[in-house]
Amino acid sequence: MPRTKEQFEEMRRATREKIHSAAMQLFVHQGFGSTNVQDIADKAGISIGLLYRHYKTKDQLFHELVAYAVEGLKRNIAFFESGQSPKTLLTQFVDEVYSDMIHGEELAHLMILIHQSLLAGAATASESYEEILRVNARLLDTTAQLIRQGQQLGEICSGDAKEMAVFLYASIQGLAEMKVLLKSNFAMPSPSVLTAFLFNGRE
Repeated sequence: MPRTKEQFEEMRRATREKIHSAAMQLFVHQGFGSTNVQDIADKAGISIGLLYRHYKTKDQLFHELVAYAVEGLKRNIAFFESGQSPKTLLTQFVDEVYSDMIHGEELAHLMILIHQSLLAGAATASESYEEILRVNARLLDTTAQLIRQGQQLGEICSGDAKEMAVFLYASIQGLAEMKVLLKSNFAMPSPSVLTAFLFNGRE
């Protein structure tokens, strides 16, 4: 029997997921410049012709992955602006980061891809580069504001809120890179360790 439109869409979605997964692994472990389209097709287990039916260039694929990562940052901003308790929001955020880091590689890979995109875009000041800078700055400001609110409520330790926000994200970024570097030797710190500077000694 001929395939239905829904079956074709499911096949297309499954193929794109294979391409995304393969490309992320190669970009992270080999670097964008050292990865070619044939590498991605081989890793995904598809023909290079099929890959080209989904993406005309390696750059297009890379930018789609970065855009996907940026959407994740935007969702974090919306989450932090949801009006819940600052301690509850930050605790849930760190718990989710912890779960993602111990159960898979996608979060670590996406964070490294954003980092790679920023390094590559710094020389060109491209539109995507400028957007990543804007979204990162807004996420940092939103997190700092959340920390200030928590400090006013007595939920979060005293300190410079902007510095504390920077420290939080620097820690997560560093852990993402260590996870990729150390592989099976990587041990993800517990959420209580990650939030000790925020909640230490507070119940």
